[in-house]
Amino acid sequence: MRDREPILELLRGHAVVDAQEAAMLERITRFVEREPACGERSTCEGHLTGSAWILDLSTRKVLLLHHAKLDRWLQPGGHADGDLDLQRVARREAEEETGLTGLRSLGDGIFDVDVHWIPERREDPGHWHFDMRFCFLADSRQPLTVSTESHALAWVPLDRVSDYTQEESVLRMVRKSAVL
Repeated sequence: MRDREPILELLRGHAVVDAQEAAMLERITRFVEREPACGERSTCEGHLTGSAWILDLSTRKVLLLHHAKLDRWLQPGGHADGDLDLQRVARREAEEETGLTGLRSLGDGIFDVDVHWIPERREDPGHWHFDMRFCFLADSRQPLTVSTESHALAWVPLDRVSDYTQEESVLRMVRKSAVL
């Protein structure tokens, strides 16, 4: 349990914005408390993931990627693969999936949490992603590199994100960004 205590401390310190996020926070917390291998893909129920909500320096645009497997516009992120420092996971995944460097954390805490179902795909059974999201700032003038995990990357004005996606968890992060 000691190795999971830093995650639990972050979760306990996260301030939710609505009942839906509160329910997901409770669900992630219970999962981490009961599952010693919460950061491993081999855990049948699901596993921890870390995502990066990347705002430009003006905090008026967010970087979205068109996810290849899910065919949706989302924030960069990925599997913990045993690394229980989820902010580091989010940063690593963001750098790998966008080519950005020099990401600056906007605070040490969690920006958002989400629990979402990943459907069965080939040899991977359906499972849950217990996602912890962290906010970063980046210079939007940096060149972007599309990885094999996405079809496209786009800096999107916050007031136009709904043109790209209707995912409630993404729209919730847009609303949170408006008060930064």
